Amino acid sequence: MSIESVLHLSAVLVTLAAAFGYLNHRWLRLPRTVGFVIIALFTSFAGLMIDALVPSLGFRAAVRGVLVDINLHDTLMKGMLGFLLFAGALSVDLDDLLKRRWAISMLATVGTLTGTLLVSVLTYAGWRALGFDVSWLQCLIFGALISPTDPIAVLGVLKKVAVPRTLQAKIAGESLFNDGIGVVTFTVLVGLGAGAASHDSISAVAVAELLFTEVVGGITLGLLTGYLTFRVMRQVDEHNLEVLMTLSLVMVTSAVAGQLHVSGPLAVVVAGLFIGNHGVRFAMSTNTREHIETFWSLLDEILNSVLFLIIGFEVVALSLSGRVGLAVGLAIPVVLAARFVSVAGSITLLGLVRTFTRGAIPVLTWGGLRGGISVALALSLPPSPTKDLLLAATYGVVVFSIVVQGLTIESVVRRTVPTTEA
Repeated sequence: MSIESVLHLSAVLVTLAAAFGYLNHRWLRLPRTVGFVIIALFTSFAGLMIDALVPSLGFRAAVRGVLVDINLHDTLMKGMLGFLLFAGALSVDLDDLLKRRWAISMLATVGTLTGTLLVSVLTYAGWRALGFDVSWLQCLIFGALISPTDPIAVLGVLKKVAVPRTLQAKIAGESLFNDGIGVVTFTVLVGLGAGAASHDSISAVAVAELLFTEVVGGITLGLLTGYLTFRVMRQVDEHNLEVLMTLSLVMVTSAVAGQLHVSGPLAVVVAGLFIGNHGVRFAMSTNTREHIETFWSLLDEILNSVLFLIIGFEVVALSLSGRVGLAVGLAIPVVLAARFVSVAGSITLLGLVRTFTRGAIPVLTWGGLRGGISVALALSLPPSPTKDLLLAATYGVVVFSIVVQGLTIESVVRRTVPTTEA
């Protein structure tokens, strides 16, 4: 795409985001994440109906062309994701995370991998029963991309829902870190699939080394770039320059992570936590802190609005049929069941040595939203006879998660958490 085309496309997206934001603020009054998806879905379905009645309008073809130009995978994973994760991590209290580090670590690692395995087993059995020719590896890939909770969706909803501080820290912390674990697992599994297709053998040792390099390398890189930026910020007190430094931090960290083949999401999250906590306390004046918080809050809102607008329109790109609809309908309860088992198992084990807020399991289960990262990963899958199935199932789970779970999580909190803790 030319620069002019990018500017035109950006103008359309931002204008639509502003218009949909006005509609939501004026009439729907839903959490912005949920509101954007609902309005975009309604617009998409209305356009498809009109397109079916008047084919000459070419609505589906036009929207699909725009979505191809946007390329959600590259736009999100190589562009927007670093900024969104940094903005989210910047506002998270590190002390709260450290106090609950064992629960967050267990949920982000063991919980994510358990969920991946359970989703793959259940979807393999269910989809094969429906007549789909899917392999174990394809179901594992689906489990890897759908099991991690999405920090962008989760943090967006948590801003509007009164969740107890203890649970909020667990939900936010898990979503920030299991995203990196999930992306790494997905990358490894897709690599295994490519190796199998080309008859190249990949050893278990190589897989373990890749996981270790991605995770540990990402965390180390985030600590290093965050610390270097912190040291420079300590030497100045000029809010515009320091805002520019945080912007540079995200870009450089993401770029270096790509060159070193380590986890960019984990690196950016760690850098954001470092600057948002240690940097705020020891390297920023009150004036600088306010400007940095305002800048990243605004950028977060703009990028979130555009992202969930695109997610709502992605329904136009799906190839749906009755059988695929049944597969999507199966995937939604399967993912919820796997999430429940992974959360309950982690909390039960840790409950032997520490106490948890009553209602932690249902709130963590229902509050584990999926979002744009899952859709972007599904879109990045290489062409195959089952790609349409995996994409449709991913999209169905994501929309259900954002709309249904996002709208009802507050009710779940009220019903399951004692009022003295909520």
